[in-house]
Amino acid sequence: MTALELRASLGLAGIYALRMLGMFLILPVFALYAETLRGADNHTLIGIALGSYGLVQALLQLPLGMLSDKVGRKKIIYGGLLLFAAGSFIAASADDIMMLTVGRIIQGSGAISAVITALLADLTREEVRTRAMAIIGMSIGTTFAVSLVLGPLLARYIGVDGIFVLTGVLSLLALLGVWRIIPDPVHSSFHSDTGTNTARLPAVLRNRELQRLNFGIFALHAAQMAMFVTIPFALTSTGGLDKSQHWLVYLPVVVAGFVLMVPAIIYGEKKAKLKQVFVAAVALMTTAQIGMALALSSFWLIVLWLALYFVAFNILEATLPSLISKIAPADAKGTAIGVYNTAQSFGLFAGAVAGGWLYSHHGALGVFAFTSVLMLAWLLLSLTMTPPKAVKSQMFHIGEHWQGDADALSRQLASQRGVSEVVVLLGERVAYLKVSQQDWDEAAVKQLIQATY
Repeated sequence: MTALELRASLGLAGIYALRMLGMFLILPVFALYAETLRGADNHTLIGIALGSYGLVQALLQLPLGMLSDKVGRKKIIYGGLLLFAAGSFIAASADDIMMLTVGRIIQGSGAISAVITALLADLTREEVRTRAMAIIGMSIGTTFAVSLVLGPLLARYIGVDGIFVLTGVLSLLALLGVWRIIPDPVHSSFHSDTGTNTARLPAVLRNRELQRLNFGIFALHAAQMAMFVTIPFALTSTGGLDKSQHWLVYLPVVVAGFVLMVPAIIYGEKKAKLKQVFVAAVALMTTAQIGMALALSSFWLIVLWLALYFVAFNILEATLPSLISKIAPADAKGTAIGVYNTAQSFGLFAGAVAGGWLYSHHGALGVFAFTSVLMLAWLLLSLTMTPPKAVKSQMFHIGEHWQGDADALSRQLASQRGVSEVVVLLGERVAYLKVSQQDWDEAAVKQLIQATY
């Protein structure tokens, strides 16, 4: 990466992490806090307040991403950060559950994730873009882990309303970061690896393997939100822990999840056993949900099942995007990721609302019965998935003035050792390839690409 590309990648990863911070930082303490507000005697309303952020994200992130192709990336990002800040301050000042919900809706309307990835594509060369996207991916995982530990600690010292104020202030500071740190792109254009192409939506939506993964990310985050409507109360009632002490539980289980995730991912990728690792993680997740349903009266059993949950969660969060990349058509990766992210956001909303309603009417047992059924359904779907090819995505820039035969270049590239799929798009001046993870003729491919300059 050039210095400019690295600066853009790190800066945009920070902005992306801030958006996730608004969702994750309050996750471990939200239900306990919301219960103290006027009108929150019904846990369904707590679930709606928690999940409304995800609903608005699901509805707006793809349209705003496409709008940024026309009006400019930074304009949409500035507007999104201002909305996020405004929603944070409204949530901080809320004294009833309805106003808290309004704040969360406004927070969610700052749906800039698709715009951030589009701007990153504008600012990075095709050859390094996968690494740039990986930096954003790492920022998401780190933000989630840090938030579960930091949320209860911050709640102790500044309160949950103070957390909302903090995220609002950070959002305003991020405006300065976008202005001063993130470079302005020379020009903005559509990129098939990050943007949503409406012409490719039907093919993506009909793909059965992608449907399984989209259901999976929906179920994973629906279960997560339903759990966090319930788990804070269970830790308080069974362990006698104040909400400010919940980090003592989350810290070791989150660390264990990260440590045990790494060898599983390495094994799955290096040995071409990604399906086996993936299915095992879904099975472990299912076991953890059933285990928690049966252990609601025991603090230490809840902690044990939480540890197993985070092992499975971290593996699935890492493998799902990899599977999307391997399965999606080479020229529709961005479209597939857009649908996947939308399914995730809908899962956040559906899980929070379902969790709140079930907790109100059937208690914690009803919530974990729901999450167990979700995971069982996902397990059945994952067992019948087609094992993904052991491939990785590569992108190469086509010379700006090259006017050769795109089809002929595609055939030449496809004939090279280890290349399984090729799409050459002259409009984007890019060649999208899927190549073997273990052995592909990189030198020959680069030689063919170099001939276009």
